[in-house]
Amino acid sequence: MSVSYSSFSAPFSESSVGKPFPACPNSRTLSVPSAAISRYPVARNNFPAVADGRLVLHGSAGNFCRRICGLKLCILESLNLRHQNRRCRPTSEFNSFKNQHKDQSADHFGTNSSNEGQASGGTSAIDLSNEVATSMESPSSLLQAHSSKFSVQSDGAPSLCIAVIGATGELARKKIFPALFALYYSGFLPENVGIFGYSRKDLTDEGLRSIIAATLTCRVDHQSNCGDKMHAFLNRTYYLNGGYDNKVGMAKLNAWMEMIEGESVANRIFYLSVPHEALLDVSSSLADHAQTRKGWNRIIIEKPFGFDALSSHQLTRSLLSKFEEKQIYRIDHLLGRNIIENLTVLRFSNLVFEPLWSRKYIRNVQIILSEDLGMQIGRYFDGYGIIRDIVHSHILQTIALLAMEPPISLDGEDIRNEKVKVLRSIRKLELSNVILGQFKASSEDHVDVYLNNLTPTFFAAALYIDNARWDGVPFLIKAGMGLIQHRVEIRIQFHNVPGNVYRERIGHNIDLATNELILRDAPDEAILVKVNNKIPGLGLQLDASELNLLYKDKYNVEVPDSYEHLLLDVIDGDNHLFMRSDELAAAWNILTPILHEMDKNNIAPELYELGGRGPVGAYYLCAKHGVRWADE
Repeated sequence: MSVSYSSFSAPFSESSVGKPFPACPNSRTLSVPSAAISRYPVARNNFPAVADGRLVLHGSAGNFCRRICGLKLCILESLNLRHQNRRCRPTSEFNSFKNQHKDQSADHFGTNSSNEGQASGGTSAIDLSNEVATSMESPSSLLQAHSSKFSVQSDGAPSLCIAVIGATGELARKKIFPALFALYYSGFLPENVGIFGYSRKDLTDEGLRSIIAATLTCRVDHQSNCGDKMHAFLNRTYYLNGGYDNKVGMAKLNAWMEMIEGESVANRIFYLSVPHEALLDVSSSLADHAQTRKGWNRIIIEKPFGFDALSSHQLTRSLLSKFEEKQIYRIDHLLGRNIIENLTVLRFSNLVFEPLWSRKYIRNVQIILSEDLGMQIGRYFDGYGIIRDIVHSHILQTIALLAMEPPISLDGEDIRNEKVKVLRSIRKLELSNVILGQFKASSEDHVDVYLNNLTPTFFAAALYIDNARWDGVPFLIKAGMGLIQHRVEIRIQFHNVPGNVYRERIGHNIDLATNELILRDAPDEAILVKVNNKIPGLGLQLDASELNLLYKDKYNVEVPDSYEHLLLDVIDGDNHLFMRSDELAAAWNILTPILHEMDKNNIAPELYELGGRGPVGAYYLCAKHGVRWADE
């Protein structure tokens, strides 16, 4: 027996309709009200109802979608034709239709029990009438209009679908899609990958492809078949207008993904590049309507992760009510830089450094992130400031990775366990150990000026970790925008040599002779070790020199963008560079008292010249803790 309409034919065995067999853990049941079936002659003529007046189809989960697809297409096609024929008639007829079937239908979608988003087996009943009504609201039938454009996976290999929610935004256009193409071009994405752009704009597939095509580039080190790879990537990129009802939009997205996935194992990644205020609605709709039941689901969330401890806790609680912790990847692109990975590599794979990694030998640690005039500040920054945007995630995560105890393995959870111990050990931060600044800018400076008088663009602080390894060692942090130079580096300064017999040869400023380990990300990525040596020639004169590993000289390769690194980690399930919920809470506990005191007392940041070195108070802060900024 089969259902045929136009050129589509889907087989149904007689036993599946006439002789229902007992449900098993892998079976699916489609239940459709007889009143709904009776409205469509094709369905009524081909599928007799059972005794209770409802049409019931039985079958295994593996061929469930295939068994109902013919019926679904017939109904949707019929609806689409009727809708086109009466588009000028009153809308009351459509509303009456929806209400009629709403009364006859029940919501059969249950709560998913999952293993990283993988739905468990079991008998399920799916009410078709809601999907029928939903399809009428769209301009065209979803399956009819789009089924031919998808390349269905049929070789049994696991498939991967990646959805970028907020696909027309600046972040998606300039960073996410280029990073996805770079991974595809380099062979890190499967050939059968499906890339979906989702937003509210009225675009076509070709419209999205033309938008992102201008941002795609091939690797400098291997440009073979660049045009072919780009063409293949764009052909596997699709656009969906989700509209203003995310529940309906996510259901459509799920249907599109299922067309590509076929019956193979299916994994999905959802990148939520959406405003903070839209995050909960999008994530909730996604969880209920777009997760696969045939593999794992992972979601990527952009910062900020709340505004303070309370708002972050509420956000986390809402997310964990829909997802498991291991499904959530809170991304900070600054943590995808090589400098971060080198922290643990240098320490744990080199015997020369690990014995020195404590208060006994290290005098202070400085973490510096300064952006020059080329860094544009968007409108969102005025609501968050540099503390919520950079310090909370990037700076504190850098400290945690640098100061943590050796993990028992490189497993992401083992590393996160050690990071959260460091964050919980950081001493309460006092406002007296904090310097806030804001650059002075005008319209003549050609920068975005969207800041109120209390939004800091500069933050400096002295932190202490109260544990046996780091007791008494100041961790000095400095993050600022609109400064004289773009610089990102970590500097570890060691104690002076006790009783140094060369003191008289070094000169008056003993600090200039301090040994340092420097990990630099910008302006030139490098690892440097500062040592004292004798200047060649007669006499005995000492000089402080740098042993230099400059990446561009040593390695003739293009350094991948941080988004490529982090997206690949998500695909691989490596979560050590993504904040876990307890890390998030510990970081907010450090900064929330300062934020509340700033708001309560309306503390105005110290002004500094745009293109300058930052507030003068930062130098007094260093002197207070017996240190000088090493980057000056």
